[in-house]
Amino acid sequence: MSIKLEFVATILSVAILLAPSADADDPDYLTLSAGWFDLNRQKDQGAEFSMEYRSDKKFWWFKPFVHAAGVSNGMTFLGAGVLIDVYFGRRWVVTPSFVPTWWQGKTSDLDLGHALEFRSRLEAAYRFDDRSRLGISFSHSSNASLGATNPGTESLMVNYSIPFKSISSIF
Repeated sequence: MSIKLEFVATILSVAILLAPSADADDPDYLTLSAGWFDLNRQKDQGAEFSMEYRSDKKFWWFKPFVHAAGVSNGMTFLGAGVLIDVYFGRRWVVTPSFVPTWWQGKTSDLDLGHALEFRSRLEAAYRFDDRSRLGISFSHSSNASLGATNPGTESLMVNYSIPFKSISSIF
């Protein structure tokens, strides 16, 4: 597991250093996601749905965001974290993110071991002219050995990010 983590960290570091930046910053987003929960271990698979508010404010390279997710098996995740948008030209954006979450919903098949879970996600998205994005992401949630057990789980999601001003202009 640590070799995988080191490999991903190295790839992301190189991508961040070498990737060209976009000419203009992106707006804040409402990101809606749907996908497959627990695809790797397959202890308690289900459909996962999430919603995020992604701020346009930057603190160094990091942007804050708020995350809420629900799974068809009854699990929920709530948290706030940071992300980095790495641009490859005008259209392609790779977004690694990290969010500590409060987890609820132990089932008879899957107990994540602790109420505090940490989700790491890597998203690749296409950016349209109106700045909305359509992408795919892979995430891993784990309690970082805070609990007696640390099974972890993975999700594969399709994401659609809508500029927040497009939504707020409706109201």
